[in-house]
Parts: sequence; structure tokens; C-alpha cells
Amino acid sequence: MQGKQLRKLEAELWRAADQLRANSKLTASEYSMPVLGLIFLRHAYNRFQKVRVEVEKTLPVHPIRGRRPLTKQDFEEQNSMFLPEKAQFDYLVSLPESEDIGEAIDNAMKLIEDEYDNLKGVLPKNFSIFSKDLLRELLRIFNKEVLQKAEGDLFGKIYEYFLGKFAMTGAQEGGEFFTPMSLVQTIVNVIEPDHGIVFDPACGSAGMFVQTGYFIESEGLKPAEKVTFYGQEKADLNTKLAKMNLTVHGLEGNIQEGNTFYEDKHSLVGAADFVMANPPFNVDGVDKGKDVVKKDPRLLLNGIVNLPKNDNANYLWIQYFYNYLKPTGRAGFVMASSASDAGHSERDIREKLVKTGAVDVMMAIGNNFFYTRSLPCTLWFFDRAKETDKTQSDKVLMLDARKIYRKVTSKVNDFSPEQLQNLICIVNLYRGSTKKFDSAVNSYLENAAELAKETASVTSQLQNHLQAILKTISFFADKYAKETKDAIAIVDALYIEETENIYEQQIELIKAASKVNPQLDELEAVAHLCKTIRKPQDKLIKQLLDAISNATKEYQLNKVKDWKDLNLKEQFDQLKALQIQLSGNPDEGEMGLLHETEYFYKQAHWILSRFPEGVYTDIEGLCKVVSQAEIEAKDWSLSPGRYVGVDTATDDDFDYEKRLNEIHMELEGLNEEAITLANSISENFKELAI
Repeated sequence: MQGKQLRKLEAELWRAADQLRANSKLTASEYSMPVLGLIFLRHAYNRFQKVRVEVEKTLPVHPIRGRRPLTKQDFEEQNSMFLPEKAQFDYLVSLPESEDIGEAIDNAMKLIEDEYDNLKGVLPKNFSIFSKDLLRELLRIFNKEVLQKAEGDLFGKIYEYFLGKFAMTGAQEGGEFFTPMSLVQTIVNVIEPDHGIVFDPACGSAGMFVQTGYFIESEGLKPAEKVTFYGQEKADLNTKLAKMNLTVHGLEGNIQEGNTFYEDKHSLVGAADFVMANPPFNVDGVDKGKDVVKKDPRLLLNGIVNLPKNDNANYLWIQYFYNYLKPTGRAGFVMASSASDAGHSERDIREKLVKTGAVDVMMAIGNNFFYTRSLPCTLWFFDRAKETDKTQSDKVLMLDARKIYRKVTSKVNDFSPEQLQNLICIVNLYRGSTKKFDSAVNSYLENAAELAKETASVTSQLQNHLQAILKTISFFADKYAKETKDAIAIVDALYIEETENIYEQQIELIKAASKVNPQLDELEAVAHLCKTIRKPQDKLIKQLLDAISNATKEYQLNKVKDWKDLNLKEQFDQLKALQIQLSGNPDEGEMGLLHETEYFYKQAHWILSRFPEGVYTDIEGLCKVVSQAEIEAKDWSLSPGRYVGVDTATDDDFDYEKRLNEIHMELEGLNEEAITLANSISENFKELAI
């Protein structure tokens, strides 16, 4: 399924599911696990059906006893779950109205748990909180034909989408269980976990493992053959989510429940090939007087246990991640930005870490990447293989990505796939590899050139369509003139001064875009034309449709048979469809061809203008490779902003109009929060009788 279709399906499913929640008395927290449980059940049944068809083709047939019955082993050999009859989605959907549907789904979950020990106590079994009608509607939603035919990867992405949406609504413990996709993908692509033991000691809903699976599959390999996942999670609910998430994605992992500060469930000190995590920030109240903490081997640096004196667990986590690694291991994790410059005992620990040579990349991330906190964060990356390389051990890449983001909503930012790719290109150039840089640049240029040619074709169709509509109306007016003097007035009413100018711009764009090659200098002119024409062309179409609508009303043309015979609605619908192809559909969050062509040119220009030779170089305001001596001179700070400086150059790629719109979005969000807060305060005053 293509990206646009998937986004529409996700949005449709969420709107339907959220509408059901809105019409019930359930909180988002009460509602989230059952919904995720039904997605799990739908996905498991899809896999079950697919394997059943394939296996039945190969089953031996006895001349008397007939075909051998299917067994649980048949399914497990095909990496599919075996589902008892009463745990199958079709069985539940087909239950008569008289049956207690909530009890039937609870029973389905129990039957699955009875078959699989790793899911014992994991699946939701509280479906009685739904009314029967509400529950049947949910089943109907997840029984859509498109979902009946969906493959595993599609369901995995829908599951992730719902996890993210529930995090946005604050459904699960403030959203702590869900690390934003952009940050997970950044960590995975920097540390490249493609073999051995992969460990997350604060695994939440197992998003790090899922993205690792995608990364390995993108290399043409099978995750089960390359890595072993180990996770630890404090919260019971999150542990269940993690196990369900892995199962939905067809992955296996050893997920244990336990408080990482006091328990090391997997005993992986010095044994992990890769460690990645998004630990809770700034945790206080860790009991450092306990022997298990005072003697914790995960806090050893230079043979000494390092306990930060302040009541803050950030530097406990940071040391855990370092000490879990093998001598060749890599780690990537999210950390509060304040940790990069923390003083006193934390500064001393940071100095020891820098002196090991393992600190590899520090990446500053801007505001609003998390759904439940607006503060910036920093991604830390360790590479212990650097420790034994005298040259590499003295280098740290400081990368300030705070200005790089895409606006998702007024309160949430992320990286676009291309922005993420550009950041990974910089890291790879720093490591001396040009493969991803070359691949990304070629991809941007080729995409831009292909989109430009498609843009030329659709623009030509749009122009012909516009001219055909105007010609049709002109013929009507000529004929109508024999009967009424209104004809000239109608033609005048439909005259738009800018029409000829837009036609000229369209012709210029069609000529330039239809023959463009994937070269930056050629694409620059096309990208400029795409940007120049988009709004005037949209304005022209709107003015034309408004003028026709007004003329129709003013001259009562709907009463004129010849006008009705023109059947203009069909032509207007086609015109609108072509316009959406070119300009996109803001309501669906989709870019049109004009924007996409310009966008891919800009991505190529962004990376090539900074690294024209395809080799790493320090860029003011973006990145700088620093030595341990430089870090020592800044009191062992690991904050990228203190090293890269400020970019004072004018950014030709910066869209000031777009940024103003984003500021308005942010302002609207703040106003909404202010109104909500004011209402809350007012209600509190009423309760206090003030």
C-alpha cells in the first residue's frame, strides 16, 4: 500500500475509533489498550488465514481419512500464530446479537494466551467496559475489506500510528511509553544495529526494536537471523504493550518487567552489541544508599563506582548505557539537554566518559519532538570501538539539528524522511563513508526530475481543461446572445485579468519541466517556476469558479436549458482533481506535484551546498568535529551549540511565509492552552466557592 493510501486509512481508522471514544464515558487510557488489542487480533488473524491457505495446499491426503487436519506446529513453522476457532476475528464478527460480545473477545484473548506462554497476562481482557453496540462497531471498523487483505507491515504501521495518537492524547502515563518515530529512526540509523544483542533497558512499547527490524529488513536481511532483542521496562502496562508490539511486527524478544535502577534482569554488562533507549529524564528519588546501587557494576568508570551527588538519575542512565556495551559496541539514547552541561559530580563523570574516547556523536534536537513535553533534548551516541583508535578516540562530532524540523501540528515537530537522511549523511561523511551521501543526493535529484516531468504533464492537462471550460462557456454566450443581452455581461463577468499571464507561466513551466535532467542547476529553474506559479494558479481557478457560480446565480442560468446541457459539473470536478494533483490537499496533509518537485530540489540543494565535494567539513551553525582538548577548554561540555557557532549566512531555502504560518499555528495552540487553563482555574474557583 502506498504512503498516501496508508495515511488516509490510518486517519480514517483513528477518526472512527476516536469518535467511538468520544461517544462513550471511557477515558483515553481506558480505551487505548482494548483498541490496540483488537488491532493485534485482526493482524494475528490475517497472518493465520494467509498461512492456512498456503499450508493446506501441501497437506497430505489419505485415500480413506482424507486431508490431514491442520496443527499448531504447521503455523509456527511458517512464523504465524495458531488461533483456536473462538479466537478468530471472523468468528467474533459473526456472533449473533444475543451473544455477549465483550465476554467473547475476553475469551478469545485468554485462548491465545493459553497457547503462548510469552503472551500470558499480556493481552487486554477488559472488553466488558464497552457497551455491546460500541464493541460491535469497533469490530466492524477493523473488519474493513482493506484490512482483511492487509499484510503484516501495514498492520505494524497502523499499530505504531495508534500508539503515537494515544500518546498525543496522554492515554498512557503521559506518553512515556512512546518515543517519537523521528528520534527512534535517528538513533537506529546512526548506530546501525545489524547483528548480535540489541538491548533497551527502558524499552517502553519496544519502538527501538521495531525500527531495528525495519532497518535490518531494508538491508535485505531477516531480523530473527541477525539480532536478539532484550528489553526491560518498569511499568506493567508498558511491558504488555512491548510484547504486543513485537508480536504485531512478527518479531521476538525477551522483555522483562523490572526497575532498572535496582534490577538488572538480563545481566548484560559488557555483553551488548547495541544499546538504545529513551529513559525517563531527570528522575529523582533513586535510593543511592542501597548496596545494589552503591556496588552497581554498571556505574564503573576507571574501576570506581560513580554516584552523582545530586538527586538526578540522568548520569546513572548514561553510565548504564556505556557499561552494557561490548568493547566494539555502539549506543544511542535520548537525554535531557541539561545533562550535556551539568556541573559538579556529573561534570566529573562526563569528563571520564569523554576521556574513554567512546563519545562519538552529540546531536541537539529542537523543541516539541515529544508529545507530552515541549523542551529540547539531545541524542548521545557512544562507539566503544573508537577507544582503541588513537585518531578517532580524540574526535567527537557536534551536530546542532535544532533548526531542522517539520511542523506536524501546532504542538508537535518531527523530521521528514529527507531531513533525517541528510543528518545521517553528515554522520556518515564524518565517519569517512560517502555511500549514503551519494545515494541520497542521486535519489533527490532523480525524484525531482521525475516529479518535474509529471508536473509538466498535469500542468498541460490543467491548462487544456481551463481553456476548454472557457471555450465552452464562450460558445454558450455566443448562442445565448441571440436571445438575450446578458451574454456580453456573462463574458465580462468571467474575464480574469491574470489569465493570460498564468497561461504564459504554465507554458514556461511545461517547457522547462518536461525535458529537465537530474542536475541541480537545471532543476533550480524548474523549482523556482513551481514555487512561483502555485498560488497564482490556485487563485485563478478559485476566481474562475467563483465567477461562474456568481454569474449562474445572477443570471439564473440554471433555468436555461442550453446551460444545463453543458454539464459543467463533471468538467469542474476534473479541474479540481488536477488542481489537487498539482497543489496538494492541505486537509489530508498531502503535498502536490508542484510542492514535491520544489521540495526534492531543496533537499539536494541543502546537502550539496554544505558539502559540495562530498566530503565532511565543519559548517558554521550546523556541525563541527572537536577534539578532547577543545571539550576540556569548555569545561567538558557536550552541548553542540557551544561548538558549532551560529549560522549567520542567509538561508535561501528558508521559507519565511511558511514559518510565519507555523508561528500562527503555534500561537493558536498557546491560545487554546490559555483558554483551557483559564476555564480550569475558573472551575476550581467555583468549587472553592470563591
